[in-house]
Amino acid sequence: MMKRVIFLLSCLLIAVVLRADNVAAMEKQTRSHGPSPEVEAQQNTPKVEIYRLRIVNDASGPITGSRDGGQTWTPIGRVLTYTTKVTNQGYTASKWAPMSAIAATAVNAIHVRTGYNAKDDKGVVFSILPLEMSSETFRKVQETQSFMSPDSSIYTDIPAGTGLFGGDWSPILGNPIALETADGLQALPAGYAPKQGDVFIVRVLQPVDTPHAFIFENRFGGYIIEEAWDGSQKVIGQVLKPVQGVGRFSGTAFCDTGRLRANHNGVIDISTSKMGDTGGFQIIPREHAMSPEMTRARTMTQWMVVGPLNALDPSWEGVAPLFRDYLRPSYGADDWSSPDWLRLATSRVQVDVKYADSKDWQPMPAFKLDPDLNKPFPDWANTALEKVTVIRIVLPVPVKGVGE
Repeated sequence: MMKRVIFLLSCLLIAVVLRADNVAAMEKQTRSHGPSPEVEAQQNTPKVEIYRLRIVNDASGPITGSRDGGQTWTPIGRVLTYTTKVTNQGYTASKWAPMSAIAATAVNAIHVRTGYNAKDDKGVVFSILPLEMSSETFRKVQETQSFMSPDSSIYTDIPAGTGLFGGDWSPILGNPIALETADGLQALPAGYAPKQGDVFIVRVLQPVDTPHAFIFENRFGGYIIEEAWDGSQKVIGQVLKPVQGVGRFSGTAFCDTGRLRANHNGVIDISTSKMGDTGGFQIIPREHAMSPEMTRARTMTQWMVVGPLNALDPSWEGVAPLFRDYLRPSYGADDWSSPDWLRLATSRVQVDVKYADSKDWQPMPAFKLDPDLNKPFPDWANTALEKVTVIRIVLPVPVKGVGE
């Protein structure tokens, strides 16, 4: 009980410090979010196309993928219901995504940013959703969530956790999306809303400097370390609030333990539950932790808050490498045993941990919760990860780009 009280007091203190840091930073910066010096170079790093996606926004419209620059196409699925709408009430972090780009990539949804709603300070988006989200039950759930709009969604026959949605055709956060026209590919124009028959092309671009892993020391002031494939390391930021608990996060039922469930411009969502169960935690940047919709993240144990090394530097919303360009939820359940292991290994993202009494990396521990949002958390859920001292996100094996 005493440890819980101490943690809550620490969370309250860090929230005050975060706000004080933000006020001081805003006096010295012209923006509250952006790259800090340690990650400046990664904002414009060269990228290569590793595959591309083609989605026809029409009833039974084909969804295909190409690994040779569009010369040949592999069937992935079909559109069940097309959309002709966008929503101007996107989740807060969607406003930090690039225009005409993937604003969120997850095992249970892909969101595309098309504009900005200045009145409400929100992104304008439409969504691409897996098969499970087309059911009446899930549509009712979506209507209760401010970041989901059933009418502005393309519903597909692709199961959650596969294909575009966490499979080996998953896009990377920040990838550009364009319209296929007779004159070539064109970025989505200002004020764009989808039309029946529109054809979308997503070029999945991978940074050439994609590292082996991102490592988070799970303590107040812990370092965030980027580890290259040659084993060299560099510190890029710090942990402002560690994670100690697990919670109910939508979509974790569609991926396995230790998988990246979702990545958008203000969140990294990691599953601690097995396929079919619910449980996980989130990593969020400093300013997003102060968003009205993230009030609980400042005092509850289910969120890690991260930021730059210098408190006066901008926060990382929409900033590479953690919140743009490098991460995607992608894992093949059978890739270890597949004869096509090498290619599938290029799409695997895995999360593991260390404990204080061990120097070796261990699998993410499995914790699940009753998915009923109306039920209170059991006490153990608030301290489930308290013995985890380091968390590591291992990225896919880099592949050559198209034409290399």
